[in-house]
Amino acid sequence: MIIIQHMNDNHSHAELNYKPRWLASRIQAAVEDHPVVVLSGARQVGKSTLLQHESPFAEWRSVSFDDLNALRQAQNEPAELWAGTEQIILDEVQKAPALLSAVKQAVDRQRATRRFVLSRSANLLLMRQVSESLAGRSVYFRLFPMTLGEMEGAPPPEWFFRLFQGELPTAIPVRSAPVDPLASMVRGFMPPLLALARQDAVLQWWEGYVMTYLERDLRQLSQVESLPDFRRLMEILALRSGQLLNQTDVGRDAGLSQPTAHRYINLLEATCLFERLPAFARNRTKRLVKSPKLFFLDPGLAAFLAGHHTAENLRASREAGGLFETLVFLHLRVLSHLFTPNLRLSYWRTTTGHEVDFVIEQGRALVAVEVKLTDAPHYGDAENLRLFMEEYPETTAALLIHAGHEVKQLGEKIVAVPWTGLAGG
Repeated sequence: MIIIQHMNDNHSHAELNYKPRWLASRIQAAVEDHPVVVLSGARQVGKSTLLQHESPFAEWRSVSFDDLNALRQAQNEPAELWAGTEQIILDEVQKAPALLSAVKQAVDRQRATRRFVLSRSANLLLMRQVSESLAGRSVYFRLFPMTLGEMEGAPPPEWFFRLFQGELPTAIPVRSAPVDPLASMVRGFMPPLLALARQDAVLQWWEGYVMTYLERDLRQLSQVESLPDFRRLMEILALRSGQLLNQTDVGRDAGLSQPTAHRYINLLEATCLFERLPAFARNRTKRLVKSPKLFFLDPGLAAFLAGHHTAENLRASREAGGLFETLVFLHLRVLSHLFTPNLRLSYWRTTTGHEVDFVIEQGRALVAVEVKLTDAPHYGDAENLRLFMEEYPETTAALLIHAGHEVKQLGEKIVAVPWTGLAGG
């Protein structure tokens, strides 16, 4: 039995309003040169929707292993899944890891014309199996929640790509109406949220998302002794998004042993909901903090888990700055994957407390980024950027990302840019 689903026969009502994703052009180019493309990302970030709408994938055969019949076929007769076609999309492939050896054989027999896209909602748990089975045959991409620019149908910001040649922006596209970052932070950036007008509907969506993740997706990937304990850990981490990760403190606050807390944090990272941002390190004289910072990939999920359900509530909270940094982190992560190779992101913090929120590396070129939840950035806000640039004079540019609307020069290589500037247009 061959289970066939053509991508263009599976449109939901929401998908009829498809918003192009910035990553699509890179995936389209990669499939011309590589027999296997691996596309990972959390549930509901739009992996299947992208493949349903973008050429050439819209005309490819698609098989989802959410379908139990397809899963059984993958275990018994995997090659029959792509019989009669040379291009196929295998969705939620982490559920059928044994399939990878059959994919490898198919590619080796017909490398010039055979093309696979493997889509998955798990990241690290499958990477070893993919790397062992498809080494030299595959290329990897990660799809994140949407940027503000993708939601608005805008192209990526051209000025960002010129930063690494030392060209600072002097202006950005002006929006007809201001975008409140706090409202964006409590709403979130998952594609299905575009169809929801009321905040209570948004909150219902996030509650359903968390419950589905806990009760289905998580248990399919790994044994979790207590779902309430896992949710409590998620809530504690959400309150710390944008801060240094101390697993001992997190485990203690969640009432979990350190090994259990460590395993649960790894699961969150493996399912693409959460990331550890490493510390920046190049040989210099200053002593640096080495612990990673933690970030949820969607500030809306972090705000929901932290109990901030309205912009007014978030505005008065001590988590507002960390969630604004989380918002900027999402946009920088999306932009980082538009470069070949991907940009490297880290943060810089000395043992004396000086910190730069993000350091972006393209080869040996550096761009330093500070994030401030303020409408009116001033010269003093860039002090840590100046200290970083003194320590690393190879830095080509420095950004102060803020919540206002003005592009403002703060130094020879330092410019203040509103967060909406990362949205392109």
